[in-house]
Formats: sequence, structure tokens, C-alpha cells
Amino acid sequence: MSLPVFIHPDLRGAAPGQSVHLDGAEGRHAVTVKRLKPAEQLELIDGTGRVVTAEVTATAGKDQLDAAVTAVREEPAPHPKVVVVQAIPKSERAELAVDLATQAGADEIIAWQADRCVAKWEGKKIPKALAKWEAAAQAAAKQSRRARIPQVRGPVSTGELTPLLAQADHALVLHEEATRSIREAQLSGTVYLLVGPEGGIGSAELERLTQAGAQPIKLGPQVLRTASAAMVALAAIGALTERW
Repeated sequence: MSLPVFIHPDLRGAAPGQSVHLDGAEGRHAVTVKRLKPAEQLELIDGTGRVVTAEVTATAGKDQLDAAVTAVREEPAPHPKVVVVQAIPKSERAELAVDLATQAGADEIIAWQADRCVAKWEGKKIPKALAKWEAAAQAAAKQSRRARIPQVRGPVSTGELTPLLAQADHALVLHEEATRSIREAQLSGTVYLLVGPEGGIGSAELERLTQAGAQPIKLGPQVLRTASAAMVALAAIGALTERW
């Protein structure tokens, strides 16, 4: 059975034999929820690829834990790197999309205010909405035992997205009318994976994306929900490349 995982703010100096301290929300989860006791083991991550295995030496109050480091390892970054550009779904499906993409291995997630998005991130809503996505990514990374937590940023409009595609080695936009399969796509370097909203990507918007270098592709005969499309695409990319 795998060890419980908790997020530590900074593990750069961790080494076997040293002590690490956990507090705050993660400390509370370890002490109060998981009820970890001295001599039990846990894993700590800081989201950058470093994984620390440690043995609990003491707990105090509801959220204080000390542990002795027993091992440190570095998880290499996957290749190709996959940046998921997720059109903002409605309500609870937004966090679900982030959760599933994180479980499937997304290296970065960009919130996309696509033309047909029903949900709108505007003004004071933006920091709160972004914080929810970040929390969903962190929770999913812990659940799936990931050492790297995907960065979450945005939102970007389609106009703001098109210049970002120039940073990618390849950009793929999922579209039900595409004629090329993901099996035929170039999957190397940094891949931007664009997932449209519930209403789909309109022809004018698709043209803007293709002019910026995005290639329309399809995953299969079914039309997937926006919340699950990135996960399915990441699974396909994992099987087609050395990521898996």
C-alpha cells in the first residue's frame, strides 16, 4: 500500500537524517484527519518533482508534525511536456476537468475563455476561480501520487491564446469534425492540447487557432464531455509516447 502524501512548501534542503516540519492545512490533514503517529511513514512533495520519504517523530496539537527524512528522490519531468488549455466549463465541471487532467498527467493547465464558454471569469471572480482550480490540481496530485503539481494560470481569451501557441512545438485542438487522428499527430517537445467548451469550438474561432498553428485532431468516434476530454487525450498521448 502506498504511503500517504502531503504537500510541503519547500523541500530543497531535505536530506536523509534531517528533520522536516509540517503544519497548516497539510499538517492538520496529517495529524487530525489521517491521525499519523510516531514511527509511521509518509511522503512529502513540493510540486517540483522532489519526493521525500520520512518517519514521523512527533506530533503536537491539531496540525503540527515533525518527521525524520529517510530517503529523497527526484521524479524526472515527462516527455513530451503537455500543456492543457481547458475552455472554462460550467460550475462543478470546472474543478472536475482540472482533477481529471491532473490525474492523467497534465504538466500545466491554462484556463481558456473560449468564445462559446457559458461560464465567465471576470473581475473579482478571477482570483477565486483560479484558486479553486489550483486546489483541485493539488488534491488530485496528492491522490494520484504525483510529485509534480501542474501550474494553473489564466484565464486567456482566444486572442491572448494564439500568441502563446508560438511557444509550443506542437498544438493540437480537439474537434469532432477533424479528419486526422491523434495517432497521426506530432508529439514531441512541448505540446499544447486545446479542449473546447460544452458548446464546441465555432468555425471562426477554429480558423483563428489553425492560423496560429493549431492542428485539429480527433480522439475517436465519440464526442467527449469537456471535463473528460483532456484526460482521454492525455491517456492517448501517454500510450503513444514515452510518458508511460
